[in-house]
Amino acid sequence: MFRSITGRRARRSTLALLTGTALAALLSVSSAGAAPVQDRSEVGVNARTDVYIKDVSADLGYQPHSYNPLWASPDIKVCPTAVECAVSQNPRVGVTNYLFVKLRNAGPYGTGTDNGTLRVYRTTPGGGANWPGAWTQIGAVSVPVFAGVTTVTIPWTGVPGPGHFCLLARWVSPTDPMTFEGPSISANVRYNNNIAWRNVDSVYVFVGGPIVWRPFAIGNPLTTAARSSLTFRQTGTGFQNAGGRLVVDLGPTLTERWLAGGAVGKSIRRVNQTQIEIVDPATASIDNLLLNGGERIEFGLNFTAAALTTERASIDVIQVGPDVTGEERADLGGVQYDITVGRQ
Repeated sequence: MFRSITGRRARRSTLALLTGTALAALLSVSSAGAAPVQDRSEVGVNARTDVYIKDVSADLGYQPHSYNPLWASPDIKVCPTAVECAVSQNPRVGVTNYLFVKLRNAGPYGTGTDNGTLRVYRTTPGGGANWPGAWTQIGAVSVPVFAGVTTVTIPWTGVPGPGHFCLLARWVSPTDPMTFEGPSISANVRYNNNIAWRNVDSVYVFVGGPIVWRPFAIGNPLTTAARSSLTFRQTGTGFQNAGGRLVVDLGPTLTERWLAGGAVGKSIRRVNQTQIEIVDPATASIDNLLLNGGERIEFGLNFTAAALTTERASIDVIQVGPDVTGEERADLGGVQYDITVGRQ
């Protein structure tokens, strides 16, 4: 009885956070952008199960939560063989890779063995990947989930080039339904403990070697035009110590819009017509990027290094902008680039 009452209170607390204009906006875009889902309150108390996937290591399944980043789930891995690897790897193009997803039972809103389907999707790395249109299903498997942690393996055949993706895992169950699903993937992840997102990419840069290119995309989850920023965050200084350079090639469309918006940014330097160098990856931003409603634009990130270092580093590239919840500076998604510099 105590668990059921606690679950109902937690759900009421969740809905209380989505009131007024924010709730109206969220529900309006949800009904237009995705199929309706069953409200958790419609499931009988005795039948309610709760399987969750961690968004961050500290995640215990409560929804919504305030943890960031939303897009680096430790419960999703890519491995080259059917034996789970210690650390997720970039998928290998053209061959079979394997996805490992951990399903945790029970979360804070239910008990008992759950039966459902795990579905995994991919899209271009970055932010603002509207649900469901920007996502392609990789695979799905129906499994029972008993108490504890169940690791599900899904083969990923014929991985397309260039081999760099955002990944999304969704646990779909009649007794563990979504709170809601709308076009904003960041809102869906934050408010549904059975959805998780992983955008982590390993970058191997050779001293004096060719440019290492990575795709990145930013999108607008709203139905009206809005402006976003690209922000940068750095862990460790190994890349800078190796004379590392990160250059963003916005391409002609985004460059034109950036210039029209005043060429706003900080800790950056314009290199040529479409390219902008990130001078300080710990503080840089490229701001005032206009996107039409529902639009998503892909561009490129170029990594190079001039000297050898054994120090590892990572750079997060994050899209920040308005979301359907009413937040003006929401984390709309990003990618963590784990950088290693070596000799060719």
